[in-house]
Amino acid sequence: MADSKVVIAPFENTPLETIAAVSSTARTTFSSHKTKDLQWRLVQLRKLYWALEDFKPAMVAALDQDLHKGGFEAVFTEVDWVKNDCMFMINNLERFAKTEKLKSPDVPATYSLMNFRIKKEPLGAVLIIGPYNFPIQLLLAPLVGAIGAGCTAVIKPSELTPACAMVIKEVIETRLDRDAFSVVNGGIPETNALMNEKWDKVFFTGSAQVGSIIAKKAAETLTPVCLELGGKNPAFVTKKANLELAARRLMWGKTLNAGQVCMSHNYVMVDKDVVDTFIDFLKAAYKEMFPNGAKASKDLSRIVNARHFHRIKKMLDETKGKIVMGGETDEAELFIEPTAVLVDSLDDSMMQEESFGPVFSIFPVSTLDQALELAPQVHRTPLALMAFGDKAETDRILNSMTSGGACVNDAYFHGAVHTVPFGGVGDSGWGAYRGKASFDTFTHFRTVSETPGWMDRFLRVRYMPYDWSEYKLLKRLTEAKPNFDRNGTVAKGSAYWLWFFLGLGTKGGGLKGALKRWLVVAAGYYLHLYVKQKRA
Repeated sequence: MADSKVVIAPFENTPLETIAAVSSTARTTFSSHKTKDLQWRLVQLRKLYWALEDFKPAMVAALDQDLHKGGFEAVFTEVDWVKNDCMFMINNLERFAKTEKLKSPDVPATYSLMNFRIKKEPLGAVLIIGPYNFPIQLLLAPLVGAIGAGCTAVIKPSELTPACAMVIKEVIETRLDRDAFSVVNGGIPETNALMNEKWDKVFFTGSAQVGSIIAKKAAETLTPVCLELGGKNPAFVTKKANLELAARRLMWGKTLNAGQVCMSHNYVMVDKDVVDTFIDFLKAAYKEMFPNGAKASKDLSRIVNARHFHRIKKMLDETKGKIVMGGETDEAELFIEPTAVLVDSLDDSMMQEESFGPVFSIFPVSTLDQALELAPQVHRTPLALMAFGDKAETDRILNSMTSGGACVNDAYFHGAVHTVPFGGVGDSGWGAYRGKASFDTFTHFRTVSETPGWMDRFLRVRYMPYDWSEYKLLKRLTEAKPNFDRNGTVAKGSAYWLWFFLGLGTKGGGLKGALKRWLVVAAGYYLHLYVKQKRA
């Protein structure tokens, strides 16, 4: 529950005339090189961890004010999520940041004395723009990666969650290094002003429509971007699926944060022979989650604002399908009941737009073939897909469909673990973050070599006048020989059959694999001798 004693400052836009200076400070601080110090980064991460703990009541109150988000979801999916991110980065940062020495097979033996290595360098001053649906998690989780990588950052919270934006501003500006990290609050004018500045990377989470604007603007200055967008995500339920489990788990996917989750399913393609049973299980799951009705639940969030309420309601008003579960709406409370609509056309309003709310459509299909033919017509590269069926069916779905992430027998659980990479593909996103990927996305992997002066006598081949005989010698030392002909067929010469014998019939696992197989043979042989001796 939110603490009624918490006072949150009224929302204030950052003055436009100050934004250039904010950006300049971030660049100047990075140029001082202090953020490259590993201990400095660790101190900032530790401070952020304790700030999240100390400001937890304020954040819970802000989430309640902005999204009517219950205390459980506020702590579990927002505040504690980022605290766990901090701890993971703190515990693994030295390993992530350690320079990696390059050896064979990356570097041929000929060049092994040149100390090839990959140095992990921070990209620089970065801009992080967050969304409204998880206004703390999806803004501060990327910040954890930026701090760990050694970047400075300016973060821009969503203006649609003003209470959260003001709490985050206080957290960052009172607890972290103010020369390195700052917050800009506001809407479109402030975002435009930020995008007019030069950044070393822009990290944006939001809609594909806005993401394309961000990418276009960033391209003008050749600024790299990480875009975490969304999509019309499909779920597939075959007649071999555990229908009760599928219904319960998909219901969870559309009730968490009132379905305002970029990974939640937009529609479910269900085998027509089990549609009625699946709907019955959906209703049972609804009753289990909301015994007194969804509106009375203290756990169900509300839609963020009236504009998004009307957008979702319009989908329901214009559908030609049949509402088979839910359907109640209340604009005064920005409440939309978890709702399922049975449709029969891809042109239905429920199939044409990403709902980003607690509503979804059920589309009956005759076969899995039909489902896999239709789904790419709805969205070829969705952010997520969910597959329910037997192993052969779910494997086929994964092989046939492209998506940013995928989950078998659950609703987007692949994105519910904070330490594994998360990101889209195609128009559902560019790049990934979370766990080590958060460090990587703000890092430049810089290849470095170091050539000793005494080696110059061995590098004569590169100097003019060129000598073909020296080049032929270099080729003999470094060039790999093909074991295949011009048709791509592996040539099974004497070397192949020698290895086939030494490797006990296969090259799988290389030398280690061959040694393991010989050890198994040896163990079997000695076991045979032992048994023979016992019998004797």
